[in-house]
Amino acid sequence: MSTLLVLLLSGYVAGCVLPLCVPHRPRLQNLLAHGLAGTASLLGISLGLCGLVASQPLTRSLSSSIPYLDFAFRLDALAAFFILTISLVGLAVAVYAVGYVTKFYGRTSIGALGVLFNGFLLSMTLVVLADNGFFFLIVWELMSLLSYFLVVTEHEKPDVRYAGLFYLIMTHLGMACLMLTFCIFFQDTHSFSFEAFRNPHTALSEGLRTLAFFTALIGFGTKAGIVPLHVWLPYAHPAAPSHVSALMSGVMIKMGIYGLVRVYFDLLGGQFPWWWGFIILVVGAVSALLGVMYALMQHDLKSLLGFHSVENIGIILLGIGAAMVFHTYGLNEFAALGLMAGLYHTINHAAFKALLFMGAGSLLFATHTRNLEEYGGLLRRMPWTGFFFLVGALSIAALPPTNGFVSEWLVFQSLFVSFKLPSLFLKLMLPLAAAMLALTGALALVCFAKAFGISFLAQPRSVHARRAVEVPLSMRGGMGALALICVVLGLGPMLVVPLFDRITGPFTGAAISAQVLALDGWALAPVKVEFSSISTPVLGAMLIGLGALGLLLAVVIGGRLTKRYYKTWACGLNLTSRMEYTATGFVQPIKRVFGTIYQPTVKLETEFLEESKYFIKHRRFEFHIEPVFEKYLYMPVVTYCLMAAERFRIIQAGSLHLYLAYIFVTLVVLLLCAV
Repeated sequence: MSTLLVLLLSGYVAGCVLPLCVPHRPRLQNLLAHGLAGTASLLGISLGLCGLVASQPLTRSLSSSIPYLDFAFRLDALAAFFILTISLVGLAVAVYAVGYVTKFYGRTSIGALGVLFNGFLLSMTLVVLADNGFFFLIVWELMSLLSYFLVVTEHEKPDVRYAGLFYLIMTHLGMACLMLTFCIFFQDTHSFSFEAFRNPHTALSEGLRTLAFFTALIGFGTKAGIVPLHVWLPYAHPAAPSHVSALMSGVMIKMGIYGLVRVYFDLLGGQFPWWWGFIILVVGAVSALLGVMYALMQHDLKSLLGFHSVENIGIILLGIGAAMVFHTYGLNEFAALGLMAGLYHTINHAAFKALLFMGAGSLLFATHTRNLEEYGGLLRRMPWTGFFFLVGALSIAALPPTNGFVSEWLVFQSLFVSFKLPSLFLKLMLPLAAAMLALTGALALVCFAKAFGISFLAQPRSVHARRAVEVPLSMRGGMGALALICVVLGLGPMLVVPLFDRITGPFTGAAISAQVLALDGWALAPVKVEFSSISTPVLGAMLIGLGALGLLLAVVIGGRLTKRYYKTWACGLNLTSRMEYTATGFVQPIKRVFGTIYQPTVKLETEFLEESKYFIKHRRFEFHIEPVFEKYLYMPVVTYCLMAAERFRIIQAGSLHLYLAYIFVTLVVLLLCAV
C-alpha cells in the first residue's frame, strides 16, 4: 500500500508539472494532464480497495520545522472508502475531459486547466489521508482555492466572477469554523495530531464538545451544502466547466460528509447526546426536501443539478443522523445500518451526480446553452448521451433496481426501525423524517421526468437543438463508465455491503453485513429479514423478463411487427414545438401547491397591434422564485457589514500623522500587555 500511495501522489504531481513543460500545444497538454490524472485515479482505486480489506491502517509521518505541523498520513477504512470514491469519479471525469476541454482551445490555457484539475484531485486525496489537524487545514484550504480557480475558468463573464466570489466567501466561512474546531481539540491535547485527539489526556468538557459539534457542522456543512449554507451551489456549479462541476458535486461536497463522520465518530469517540443526532436528522430532512423543491423550479440544467446535490446531501445526513441517535442508546446494530446507508448513498450519489453533470456538459457542448426551454428532440440526435443521462436520472430518482434505490431503501429502513428506541419523541420523529424523505423521492421523480422529457423528447425548440450532434467518443466513454458503476452498485449490493463492515464496525462496535445480506446475499434486509427485505437482482430480472414477455405476447397476438408512420394529431393543425410542454408549464401545479415557500413573482407583458387591441403582437412572460435564504438571512448580514464598514471609514482620514499615532498607541498597548 505504501508503494501505491507514493505512485498515486506522484501521478497527480506529474499531472501538475508536465503540461506546463509543453506550452502552446493544447492538445498535448490535454492528453498529458488528463492521462496522468486517469492513471493516478486507477492507482487510487487500487489503493482504496487495498485499504478497505487491510487488517491495520497504514500510517506514515514526516516531521517539519513548523511547530505542531506534521505531514501525517493515515489510510484507514474510512479514508480508503473516500479515496475509492474520489478515484472512481476522477477516472471517469478524466476520460470525459479529454473531449470536453477541446471547447476551451484558444480561449483559456489548457495547461493551467490541467494543472488545476490534477491539483484538485490531489488535494481531495490528501484531505482524507491527513492525520494532523494543521496539515488537514492546509490541504482543505488548498482544495478550496483550487476549486475556486476552476470555477472562474471563464472569468471574463461577470456572472462567473460573482459566482466565484460567492463561493470563496462561503468556503472561508466554513474554514474559520474548522479552525475553531481543531483549536478546541488542541486546547486539551496541546497537539494537532488526530491520534492525540482520539486519546486525549483529559476529556473535553461537555460545553466544549457541544461547541465542537456545532463548529464542525457549520464548517463541514458549508462545503457539503446543507441548508441554509447551500446558497453557493446553484451559483458555482453552473459557472464551472462541466467536468469540474462533476468533480465538485460528485466528490468535493462529500469531503464535508467525510469530515463530519471523522469528527463525530472518530475524533469524538462516538460519544454524544441524542440531540446531536436529532439535529443532524432535522438538517438532513430540511435539506433533502427544500433541495428538491428548488431544483424543480430551475430551467438552467446545471442549476437544477446543483440543487439536487443539496437534496442528496440531506439524504446522506438522514442515515448518519439515525446512526448517531441509535448509537447514543447503545443500539449498535441499527447505528451501523444507518451509517452504512449514509455511506452507501455517498458513493452512489458520487456516481450518478457526476454522470448527470457530464450529461449536462454534453448538452452544453452540443447546443451551447444550459436552458431547458431551448432543448427538445435531442434523443434522436444524441442517443448515447440520452441513454446515459436516463441511467443517471433513474438512479437519482431512486427507481429500482438502480443504485440510488438501494441506498435510499436502506436509509428508509434505518428510519423505520425507530420503534426500537426508548424515547417516544424519537419514535415519532424518525418516521416523520421518513415521510419527508418519501415526499422528496416523489418530487425528485417529477423533477427528472421534466429534465429528461423536456430535454430529449418531442421536437427541438431552438436552432441549437436542431443542429446538435453526438459528443466525442471520450466524453461518451466517461459517461458510460459511471453509468456502468450505477448499474453495478444497484444490482450487486452483495459485493459492496461486506466492505462497509470495515468502516462502520470500528465506529459502532457492530458488524452487520451478514445480517443485512439475506438469502445468501441475493436480498437486503434491515438487520432482521422478518421486518422487510428486497432483492435488486431479482427486481432487475423481473423487469427484463416482463419486458420480454410483453414483446413476445405482442408478436404472438399481433403477428409480425411492422412499422407504420403517422403524424401526431394536433387538432387539424401542423404539429410545432410551440405545442409542447415547457419546463415552466410542467411544474406549474407544484409551484401553486408550494407557493408559500417559493414566493413566486410572475410578470406578463402584452403588446397589441396598433390596428386593433384585440390582436396580440407580442407577449413576454417572466417567472422568478424568491431567493428566500439570500433575502432574509444573508442580505441583512451583508447590509449590516456594509453599514459598519461605512462608519469605520472615519478612521481612514488620509492623514499620515494620524496613522503614525495609531501605530504609537498600538505599541504602547502591546508593551503594557507584555508587562
